Parts: sequence; structure tokens; C-alpha cells
Amino acid sequence: METTLHRQLKALYAGPDAACEVQVDGYRIDAVVSDRLIEIQQASLSALRTKVRTLLDKHRVLIVKPLAANKLIIRRDPKSHRIVSQRRSPQHETVWDLFLELVHFRDVFPHPRLTLEVVLVDIDEYRNERPTRRRRRAHSVQDRILRRLGERHRFQTADDLLRLLPDDLPPEFTTVELAAALDLPRWWAQKIAYCLRNMQAVETIGKRRHAWLYAVPRRRAA
Repeated sequence: METTLHRQLKALYAGPDAACEVQVDGYRIDAVVSDRLIEIQQASLSALRTKVRTLLDKHRVLIVKPLAANKLIIRRDPKSHRIVSQRRSPQHETVWDLFLELVHFRDVFPHPRLTLEVVLVDIDEYRNERPTRRRRRAHSVQDRILRRLGERHRFQTADDLLRLLPDDLPPEFTTVELAAALDLPRWWAQKIAYCLRNMQAVETIGKRRHAWLYAVPRRRAA
């Protein structure tokens, strides 16, 4: 089911003159602008791996990945559709959430014909309650609606990702130091370092207290 958020972002990135919902090389594409294919991807990037890898053989591709910086959760009765509650989600996605998905997309990005754009959004998420035998209520997401556009981050190369790292990060660092610099759990920092190393944006140069030590290669640092 296409959400309102998906339609809103498609209209924003495609514009009024784009061809939308077209078939290209056997795949349905959200929009085509000039010679670039545009995909709005709310779900995991890993779901696009095969599709995008195939399309990149002949086409330029832009993947737009919305992340919910702020979310208002609105619950409705499934029969009457009456709003029964609403609350602010305690979860706030940031650009660093991208790396949780890049772990499973690292064999596709980077690519000379691929651009990945993260857009931070404020959304309303409508949910319907569902009966369940468990103590916790179950729900199904019925729609997501864009309320505000925030920052956009465009990535075409591994160096673009590297520029996200804070300036005060030591030239040689472990994931312990990376986690502290980003104010993230260490397991998260490990995924970031893993992606950057696989993309050859950083390299391992040894160990420090049983932790891998990372550094930016000189050719990149120069």
C-alpha cells in the first residue's frame, strides 16, 4: 500500500513533468526524470538490492530514504476510524540510522551511477488497533503523512559518508571513541566502522586494548 508520505516525496522529487510508476527493465520505478530513475524507499534498503544492482548496469538511480526525526503516533478504532489516542514517539531517527541499513547494502553502494539521499522528516503515523491475546496491543500502520521536511544528506561516494564524522574525532580511533564522539551505543559505532571499512573509507591499522584501531587512509586524508 502506497502511503501519503510516499506520494508526497515522489511529487517533491519527481516534479510535475516526470513519468511516474513506469516499467524499466522489468521493474516498476517510482519516477523517471530525464535519464535518472527515482525510488522512494521507506522500507529497508536491503529490499532494493537486486533491483538497484540490475538497474545500475544501464541507468542512473536516485534512492530517497526518509527517516522520521519526529513522529506523532495517532491510533484509531478500526471500525469507526475514530481517533482514540495520540502521542509523540520517543524514537528520533538521524542520519546515523542509515548505517544500520548500509550494513546490508554495502555491495551496492557506492556506485558511480547511484545517488543516495537521506531526508529527515516529521510525520504523522496513523495506526489501527488489532485484537490480540497478548497483553500488549497489536497495531497495523494505515498511513504516514509528511508534516515537515528537515535536513537532507546526499551521498554519492564513500568520502561523502566519511565527512559525517565529527572534526574532534582522533585521527586514529576505536569504536569506543567513535561511539563517544557520536553519542551512540558501541554496537552502533561498530556497524558504522564496518561500513566505512568495507567501502575503503577507513582502514584498520592495528589494535588498541583488544579493539580494532581505525584511521583514514592517507590518500583520502590528503
